[in-house]
This record gives sequence, C-alpha cells and structure tokens, in this order.
Amino acid sequence: MNIATAIRPDAADRFSYSRITVDPVTPVIGAEISGVDLRQPIDPETAAEIQKALHDWRVVFFRDQHIDNDQLKAFGRAFGPLTPAHPIAEGLEDHPEIWERSVEEYRQRRTRNDTAPPGREPPRDYKGWHIDITFVANPNRYSILHGVEIPPYGGDTLFANLIAAYEGLSAPIRSLIDGLQAVHRTSGYDSAGSKPRRDGRSTGPFVSLHPLVRIHPETGEKLLFLNPGTISHIVGLKEPESKALLDLLFYEATRPEYQVRFHWRPKSLVVWDNQAVAHAGPIDYSNFDLPRAVRRITIAGDLTRGPDGFVSQPLEGELFNVLD
Repeated sequence: MNIATAIRPDAADRFSYSRITVDPVTPVIGAEISGVDLRQPIDPETAAEIQKALHDWRVVFFRDQHIDNDQLKAFGRAFGPLTPAHPIAEGLEDHPEIWERSVEEYRQRRTRNDTAPPGREPPRDYKGWHIDITFVANPNRYSILHGVEIPPYGGDTLFANLIAAYEGLSAPIRSLIDGLQAVHRTSGYDSAGSKPRRDGRSTGPFVSLHPLVRIHPETGEKLLFLNPGTISHIVGLKEPESKALLDLLFYEATRPEYQVRFHWRPKSLVVWDNQAVAHAGPIDYSNFDLPRAVRRITIAGDLTRGPDGFVSQPLEGELFNVLD
C-alpha cells in the first residue's frame, strides 16, 4: 500500500500523477515536486497536475529552479492572472508583480512587538502566522515564493493546513463558527505616510469583512479562515468572547500535527494554496544575522464565501485587482 492509499483509502486517485513526481513530506500537508524544469514553459497538462498536487497537499516545493524574474512570472501565469506585488507595498520597478522581502523587515517588526511599553498590548501576530492579504475582500488564490539569497541554515518557513484544522474541531464548535464573520484590517503598515505608488493605486488603509469559515472555491472543503495579523474582532460577539474564541481557533489552526516545516536551499521555489494554508516565516529571523531574500508573486483570487452563503465585503479600500 502506498502512502496515498494509506492516507485516504477512498480517494487514492487524487494522489496519482503521470507528468510529475510528487513525494509527500508529511501525511497532512506538503509535498516535493521533481521532474519539472521551470526555465522552460510548462504545458497545460503539466500545470494541471501541479495544481492537482497543490490541492492534494496544500503546499508544494521545487528544488534547484535557476529561473529569472520573467520565468518566475511565466510560471505563475500558468495558474491564472498575476496581481500587483502587494496592495500596499510596491513591487520591483521593472517587475511590478514581484515583491522582494528581506529578513531585516521581519527583525524590525518582531522588535516592535517585543518592546511594546507596559500597558500596551502588542499586535496579535502569533509568531508571524498569517494568510496572505486578507485585509482585501478578494485575497490572492495562490502564492509563489522563490529563494534569491538563502543562508546555509536558518530562515525556515512553516505551513499549516487550515482544512485539517477545521476538521479537527468538535462538531459544536464547527456549528458555532460556520455562520460568523470577522473584520480584517491592515496592520503594521503606515499607509498615511506612504509615498504615492508608481501605478497610481491606493496605499490603503484596507478593511474587509470575511466569513470565519471559508468554502474552498475549487474543492468545496470547509476551512478556518484565520489571519492573526489582520483580524480585529468577530462581528456580533462581545470583546472578551471574540478574543477568547479567536485565541482558541488560532491555537487549533497552528497545532504541530497540521504543519510542515520547509528548509530553504538556494533557488528553491514554493507554491502554496493561499485559500487553504496559513504560513509563518522566516520563523527564526531574530536569532541569526545572515542575509536572506525571497521574491514573491501572487495569483488573483475571488471574494471569499462562507458555508451560509455570506460573501466577503470590502469595508474600506479597493479590491486586489490584477494588473492591466
């Protein structure tokens, strides 16, 4: 019996591939894909298999992909239109779809949280766990990250399966949260002091109302739609109730049994389903001084939808529209 049959004996066909090699990393989340050279355009059949692996394993890892910025964008476009680099931050001047992140940004943010003065509660960052860009009503569909400057050790990224986290909750808790909504807002950005963008887009602030449980638009599965960095409160609950429930759900969503840890090597590339995965990284940035830089592109997504039919609403700011 292979690992796919052992994990889901009633759905082993979901874990069979003909054009790529897929090696699972854990039984719950994460797989490494080989047999693909992303310097070459991928055909629709191979793209469909990579997408299938992404829905099966939630996050997939490629090694030794020596690609340039144009090849990175071409790979991303195989799965849908690209968004701007970020609703708030600018992309590279010659590649507005690409957002480059350095480890120094994470160190500065962590320092602000850890040195908050007495009497002031620091931002709820839960060690950096988040879903990308949920302060807009239509967060991106997939995220793709390419390692540009990678240290020989440190700088790992964690990923958590939010579908498994929802399924692990007791039935009464699932019933409670299926009809709730939460407010997501920009956090940690000084949009008021931001200089105008080159593309003329707004720099925020952004606020959106999302279901607390999301229906995956491609697989129909339910998942916890949680972003510790942007959720301010659950609508309709008293403040202590909202905080207690969010703390419980954040704890459940990031339990170790739902996680995979990825150790980067130079030119590694990661694709994750931002509709079903939370991530945190680099998780140890405050403990090492080595340089680290990655480049990210994102695939355009849809308005989120809850089990009760509620569709996300923008409360402030524009949607995360694709580049013209």
